[in-house]
Amino acid sequence: MTRAATSQRLACTTCLRPQSACICQWITPVAHRVEVLILQHPLEVDNAKGSARLLHLSLPHSRLVTGEEFDLQSLLTAPLEPQALAGSPRHVILLYPDTPHDRTLGMPVPPVRAPALLRDPSRLRLIVLDGTWRKSRKMLYRNPQLQQLPRLSLQGMPASRYLIRKAHSPDQLSTLEATCAALVQLEGRLEQFQPLLTAFDGFVAQQLVLQRGSSGTK
Repeated sequence: MTRAATSQRLACTTCLRPQSACICQWITPVAHRVEVLILQHPLEVDNAKGSARLLHLSLPHSRLVTGEEFDLQSLLTAPLEPQALAGSPRHVILLYPDTPHDRTLGMPVPPVRAPALLRDPSRLRLIVLDGTWRKSRKMLYRNPQLQQLPRLSLQGMPASRYLIRKAHSPDQLSTLEATCAALVQLEGRLEQFQPLLTAFDGFVAQQLVLQRGSSGTK
C-alpha cells in the first residue's frame, strides 16, 4: 500500500475525517450562552460536505447526537457537558421554520413561543436538525416530542455561502450557517460568530479543492 493510500484511510481522531481531508484547521471556538444540541441524521455522518461536526467542535456548549429517533426526555433536560452540574432547567427551542402544510401529516401546531422566553440566552437550549430538508422533516415526524417544542424561524437571511451543496432556494443554509444565525438572533452578537463564519468559508474552499481533485482522478 502506498503512503498516499495509507494517509487517505487513516482518520483524524478529532474531526473523524481522513487525514488527507482533515478540517481541524477550521475549528474556531467561539463564546456562546445558548446551549446547542445537534441531532444529526445518520446519512450525514460520512458526508464530506456536512458542516455539523465543524459546528460542534467550534461550540463549547454543544452536543452532537446521531440518529433518526431519539430518547428526547434525557437529551432535552440533561446537562450537555459531562462536567456540568444539573441546574435550573433550560427552555428548549427547535430551530425549524413554521410549516403549516405538515398539519396534513398529523403534526400538531407548535406552541407559541413566549417573548419572555428569549430574555435570558443562558437559560436556552437550541435544538438543531442536521440533514437535508427531506431528512429533517422525517426526523421531526418520527419524534413527536420535537413537534411539541416552540420554534425559532430564520427570516430575511442572505444567500448561503455553502457552495459545495445544491440548495433548492437561495435562503437554504448549511447547518453551521443556520445555527450561527440563530445564535446571533438569540444573543444579539454578530461579531462574536463572524470568525466561525470566516472559517466556514475556508472549509468550503477546501472541499471545493478536494472535489476537483477527486474529479480529476476519474
